[in-house]
Amino acid sequence: MLLVVTGPPGAGKSTVSRRLAGEFDSSVLVEGDAFFGFLASGAIAPWLPESSDQNEIVTEAAAAATGRFARGPYATVYDGVVGPWFLPTFARATALTKLNYVILLPSLARCLDGVRHRVDHGFTDEDATRKMYEEFANASIDDRYVLRDPPEGVDAVADRIMVELENGRLGYEIDQR
Repeated sequence: MLLVVTGPPGAGKSTVSRRLAGEFDSSVLVEGDAFFGFLASGAIAPWLPESSDQNEIVTEAAAAATGRFARGPYATVYDGVVGPWFLPTFARATALTKLNYVILLPSLARCLDGVRHRVDHGFTDEDATRKMYEEFANASIDDRYVLRDPPEGVDAVADRIMVELENGRLGYEIDQR
């Protein structure tokens, strides 16, 4: 089982993902940002237009590792920015036939506040947060994958996602062609 928890910066992905990974007896939490940290030199900020090729490579590498955990005996939660525009690329690279996908989309004000008050996270760029927020808000994706204005509190958000997961509403079939 693979659950991808995504959304713009400050949406609460990491906090919710940690809580969700704790719901399973045997689980893995994959932090997608770590894969950008593997770029030793020449890295381009991933929100810039010229980062497209880099982002595709990093996305595929992260997905391949994540898919391997999910094909094993682990419920796998992926925490990272996988916008609908990158979902087919990520999905194919997992080598799975299905994954679960949810976008956390609180208000822009909540995301900006989340970025401003982060602890132990290097990303604090408010302009990039606005840009990525707009990309998620305007993306073409079935509404069943989008948790708009999620409730306050990590437990409430995680519980809502677990209900949707158990009901099969977050399933995304992967075309491996």
